[in-house]
Amino acid sequence: MSIEKVKAYFRRFNMEDRILEFPVSSATVELAAQAVGCEPGRIVKTLSFLVDGKAILIAAAGDAKVDNAKYKHRFGVKAKMLAHDDAPVMIGHQVGGVCPFAVNEDVAVYLDVSIKRFDMVYPAAGSGNSAIGLTIEEMERYSGFSDWVDVCKNWQSTQSAEP
Repeated sequence: MSIEKVKAYFRRFNMEDRILEFPVSSATVELAAQAVGCEPGRIVKTLSFLVDGKAILIAAAGDAKVDNAKYKHRFGVKAKMLAHDDAPVMIGHQVGGVCPFAVNEDVAVYLDVSIKRFDMVYPAAGSGNSAIGLTIEEMERYSGFSDWVDVCKNWQSTQSAEP
């Protein structure tokens, strides 16, 4: 099960206890925000795309939407989501629990700038009822990200004022 892979991954850093498991679904941004008790923008949705036959992940703020023109400019191809059934095989996680941790080796992970406005964000942790609270620096460190990208829209109008 994917959550077990993610727990084992974070166990190496003594962070397994930071994984939150909920008695309810957190498989969508709205459900995850309710389960965590935060605004939807702080939920990191990890979107899976197919680029030149390989899976890539983009971790973006929950209130952001992929901008097709920005995506094509950055990756050189039209945005094509990975098929639902291909996620477990190509990424290593089921849809609803896709996260940028403990993914298959050939999967490139990108962090979208839409998450930079928050001090703490909550990506899934490998299942449809889990999350882990991380700082942006921790997202960089533990996701094994390839690069920062700016491929989303609509989040600027919902910028959060940090405390």
